[in-house]
This record gives sequence, C-alpha cells and structure tokens, in this order.
Amino acid sequence: MTLSIWRYSHLALAIVSSAFLLIASVTGIILAFDPIANSIESYAIDDIEEVTLAKTIHVLQERYDELITLEIDEHDAIIATVVTKEGNSETIYVDPLTGKKLGVPVEKSDIIKFATNLHRSLFLKGIGRFFVGFVSFLLLLLSITGTLLILKRQGNVKRFFSKIRKKYFTQYSHIILGRLLLIPIFIIAITGVYLSLEKFSLLPAKVISHTIHTNHSSATRRVLPKDFELFKTIFLTDMRSVEFPFSDAPEDYFIVKLSNRELIIDQYTGTIISEEYYPLITLASYWSLALHTGKGSAVWSVVLLISCCSILFFIYSGFSMTIRRIKKSSISNFNHNKDEAEYIILVGSETGSTFAFATIFANALSALGKTVFISELNNYCRYKRAKHLIIFTATYGQGEPPTNAKRFEKNVKAIQPINQLQFSVVGFGSLAYPDFCKYALDLDTLLKMNPKFESILEPCKINNQSFTTFKEWAMGWSSQMGLDLYITPPEKEKVDKVTFSVIDRSDINEDDTFLLHLKPHNNMDYESGDLLAFYPKEDNVRRLYSIGKVNGNIMLSIKKHEFGICSTFFSQLEKGDKIKAVIQQNTTFHFPANKKDVIFIANGTGIAPFLGMITSYPLGDSRVHLFWGGRNTSSVLLYNEYIKKAQETKHLSTVKIIYSQELGNKMYVQDQIEKEASFIASVLKNGGVIMICGSIAMQKEVIKVLEKITATYLSEPLQTFKQQKQIKIDCY
Repeated sequence: MTLSIWRYSHLALAIVSSAFLLIASVTGIILAFDPIANSIESYAIDDIEEVTLAKTIHVLQERYDELITLEIDEHDAIIATVVTKEGNSETIYVDPLTGKKLGVPVEKSDIIKFATNLHRSLFLKGIGRFFVGFVSFLLLLLSITGTLLILKRQGNVKRFFSKIRKKYFTQYSHIILGRLLLIPIFIIAITGVYLSLEKFSLLPAKVISHTIHTNHSSATRRVLPKDFELFKTIFLTDMRSVEFPFSDAPEDYFIVKLSNRELIIDQYTGTIISEEYYPLITLASYWSLALHTGKGSAVWSVVLLISCCSILFFIYSGFSMTIRRIKKSSISNFNHNKDEAEYIILVGSETGSTFAFATIFANALSALGKTVFISELNNYCRYKRAKHLIIFTATYGQGEPPTNAKRFEKNVKAIQPINQLQFSVVGFGSLAYPDFCKYALDLDTLLKMNPKFESILEPCKINNQSFTTFKEWAMGWSSQMGLDLYITPPEKEKVDKVTFSVIDRSDINEDDTFLLHLKPHNNMDYESGDLLAFYPKEDNVRRLYSIGKVNGNIMLSIKKHEFGICSTFFSQLEKGDKIKAVIQQNTTFHFPANKKDVIFIANGTGIAPFLGMITSYPLGDSRVHLFWGGRNTSSVLLYNEYIKKAQETKHLSTVKIIYSQELGNKMYVQDQIEKEASFIASVLKNGGVIMICGSIAMQKEVIKVLEKITATYLSEPLQTFKQQKQIKIDCY
C-alpha cells in the first residue's frame, strides 16, 4: 500500500531508530528512578524560601572552623564543604537553620552508573555520544511526523483532542498515548539533541567573564558576612552556590552563583565588585539538563518514567499496526491480470482496513467464476476487457482522498476507458467526523461527468465499517447485476462481552416495535446515547442499538423484522433471560450540558436515547423540544408513558408527534421541521443543539431541510453548525 510522505517518514524513522530507542528508553526508565529516590531521601528543609544566605553563613561559621563552598542541590538540600573544629575537611548535608550535619552525599549505585554510561554513549565514547544525539534527533522527527499524522487524521488543529474511533487496542492506544505524551516526548528529544550538541562544542561558548579592578577595596574594617546587606536579601531558593574567599587577601572574593546571574563580592564590605547575567545559552543548558534528567522534581521524573515506558509501547504498537496494515492491504491469490478481468475493484484506504471489504466482495465475485482485479485507486489505467468498476474508498482528513487515491482524479481525466464501464462507489467513514464519506461522493460526481462511465447505484455511505450496511449494498448491487452473490462475514471479532439480564419486555406493538429493558451484571458507566453491541451466533456480526438509560438500566426500542436475526431473538426474550453484549461509548451523542435549547429529532425506534435523556438526565435550565415521527397513532403508545411524565416534570417543553401513515394527516418529520423553520433557526443562532436519531433515510431528508433553513434564515451553511458541534447525529 502506498503510504503518505508523513506516514512513510514516520515508519522509516521508527525502523532506523528502534534499536537505539529501545536502549535509551530502558536506561531512561532506570535513570528516572534516581531523582525520585533522591527526592524521597532528600535532606531538604521545609520553608527554605524564607532562609537568607546571611543567616545560613552565620550558623555554619559558628559551628565549623572554616567554610569552603556552599551549594543547593536540585532538591533544595544544602551541601557544604567545611573544615571542622577538629581540622577535618568534609562535604556534608547541613541544616541551614542550625548548621547541624544531616548526612553525607552518597555515591551513585553501580546500576545507575552503568545505565548513565549506556544512556549517554553506549560505552562507545565519542562515537557513542554521536549516535545518542542522532537518535534524539530522530525521536524529535518522530514526534513531529506523529503529530502531523494525528492532525491529518483529525482534520484540523481544533479536533486534535477530539474523540478517536477505536478500531483495535494498539491503534487506539498508540494515538491516545501519543497525544497525551507528545509534549514530554518532544522535550526529551529536543533536550537530548541540545545536550549532545553541547558535548561536541557545537554551541556558542557560555563562559562568563568578570571585569575586576585591583584597587576595588580600601576598607580596613571587615564587615561580617552575616551583616552583608546583600546576603540578607538573597534567599537560598534563589541561590545555586557560594565559593568562599581562599584567604584574607583583598584579591580573594566571594563568588555567588544565583539562578540568573553570577556575583563577585568584596569579602570585607559585602559590596558587588562585578555582576554578570548568564547568557541565554547558559540558562538553556541548565534547563535542558534538568528537563532531560528530571533532577529536582519527583513529579517530572515520574512523567519522564511514563514517557520512556510509552516509547517502548510505541515501538511495539507502531510495528504491530504496520504489520496489520500490510496484511489487510495484501491482494488475494485470485487476483487476475488487469487486462483479463471483467470486474475492476479499486481501493482508497489510509490504514488498509478498506481492503478487507474489497477482498470479501472480490471473493464473492470469484466464487461465481468472475474474473476480478483489485488494486489501489492511484493505479487506475486502461483495462482491455473490463466492464464494471467498483470503488471502495475511505475519506481522509477534511474530505481529502487517502494517500493511495491522490492521483486517481488526474489519471481518470487523462485516461479514457476502452469499454463503457458501469460503476458504483462505496464510501467508508464515521459520522463522528463532519466530512463523512465526502471523498466517495466527490468520486461519484467526477465519474458521472464522464460519458464513458455509467452509474449503477447511488453512492453508499458506510458508518464505522458496518458489515450489515455493506452487505445490504452488496445485495442491492448484485440484484442490479443479475448475480447471486454470497457475502461471507469477516473473521469473528474478539470482544469482552458482558452479561445482561432481561428485567422487562413489552408486548409487540401494531407497528412491530417493542421495548426491551436490560440490567448489566457488572457495574458499568454508560449514558443515554451510548450503544449496545450484540453479536448473534448465526453470523457473529455486530448489531448496534442506541441506549436509553432509564432508572439506571438500559432501555432499547426495537422493530421486529420478518427475517431479522437479532430483532426476532430479542422479541422472544422473557423476564430473567440473560444475553451477552458490549456497551460502546458514543460520547459525540451524549446530551449537551449547559445549552439553553436542545431539539430532539427522531423517527421510529430512534426515540430510545431521547426517552432516556428526558427521563433521567439532570437537564438544569435546558429547554428540550421533541420532534418524533411514527407510522400512526398506535405507534406512539409504547412511548406515551415516558413522554407524558417528562412533560409533567418540565423535562420536555415542546412535543411534536408526526404520523406518516395516518389517514387524512400524513406528514414526515422533515415536513414538521420545515414548518418550524424560524424556530429551528433561532435555536441554532443562540447556540442550541439539534440531535438526530433514526433511519438514514430520515436523516438525509432532515439534513436537506436544515441546510435550507440555515442558508435562508442564517446565511450560513449547515456545515458551520456541524463544526461547532451544534448538530449531533446517530442514524442507521
């Protein structure tokens, strides 16, 4: 499969750097524990920010014979090099308030030394440091290309943290972790590059040069350091280190290093002889080391630890996804030569998943003895014996073609078919994204403009890779072609199912609908608008039902179809029976909080999530308006109890019931919406939300009306309100 430049670059960088990243991550995990342990065992004193340098020097000079250096470590513990009253030289941790010895700095353990050397240079000295720096640079590029891939996937920067549709664990986790840990990993990479450049002296020099005049002091009377006005204003939290004068000679000074500058202090008067601020390069070096090692912050060290662990996971999940894509995009052995095949199947897919459906369809044609050729959309060319063209394509980003379809439009304009081609387009996408199947629709329009292509069916849009929708399209296509295709379901999905008990099932209504109430055996978090996925034994293909949460339990509204496997099964359940299913979160279709007006639009069983919302959701100041379409007056009997109660409790402000088969009063939901055009427009204008649930056919008609309303009353396309998340759709 052709990969985008960013995906290809991301993969290539991962392959090149994986071995070194593996070593760097493992050693990074070990080294991250060092500052955490040091923080736990630190000799830091509370309220150090209130202790001045003058006070600390005073208590130390009273306790020790001589002070040589004083420094603050990364955990705000005070380390002093002193000469004791007994004449011994020691480097010790001290209490800045009392001068008391607290402990002795401990040498790093052998495992930390080993990990440090391996992490820095791979035990290869200069050449090893080069490789480590180069790998840090590759990690930086991986972070950038990974970010670009997520942006491309989500469509734009605003949707960077929007919901990701979960296809499988490694893909979902790779993206989620990548978004959460992008900044820490970016910091690790860029500081690693910086420190490597510094080691090879490729950065500007950071030496501070003081200008000192030899006749700087004429004082004959010494002022004690504890009385230096300057030292009284320097707090220990602002200080890095102090070097004390070596002798009483005037040319020996205090050298005080603060967080942002270095001072030369007259040992007799306490006045500043020279003051130099650190150049930017010095501050950058200090912060690069601190951020890369985690020294001084146990919290940041934990973040670095998690980031290093995640890099190991990224290595695993990245290669796992690549192998999965290769397997999905591989063409089966039945594939004929392009000039021999009667049926040409072209695929547009960024991740390879669309090839699975193309292969299922090709297998069905091949089983009937048909000659089939599968390839990518980019590979479109002349086909000598082709009579049929079937296109399966996903949409990438904001209505863009997948990478392996970018050249198709140019090719199809330049290359005329030899024979008249009957074509059909199938789009794959998710309703969670605003440009649902847009590229598939664009292709359909493009081909219809060419007289050499004849459209057989209107383009089919498949949400969340629904096999049921795909099978319905395939049956419609085969019927149009006079074929008898047998579409085999994909391999059985491995899911962790939960047991549910039936607590009630209503009688079947005149329009073949009924309510089913279920209670999960495990404590689970779910809301109205989430989905119940049920896998029947007959084909193990997932069926999704919108959930209404009523009294803490699940309520489903189901229509029994004559040959419906699931609806028939559900209609025969009795109280106390048990089923196994999965709850899938559908956060894009949850009730919107803090909205003044919310409009529910539904037909048939699509009312289920709305019944849950008006029954149990704390609506606050929201005004809710329900537009629901049924066949006739008997259709609403199942739901009357919930609707009337919601009206009594003020959970429903407006109720509009429309009947499509009622004699003398036939209407559809979209007709009522059109009649209420000014009200609909005012709700959208004031930031309100419209939620639509029910059949795809109803959705299409309602969307047409809404597009007309927003254009007429608000001078804005409906797409504007979709992008503002004021239109929420869950149709089937």
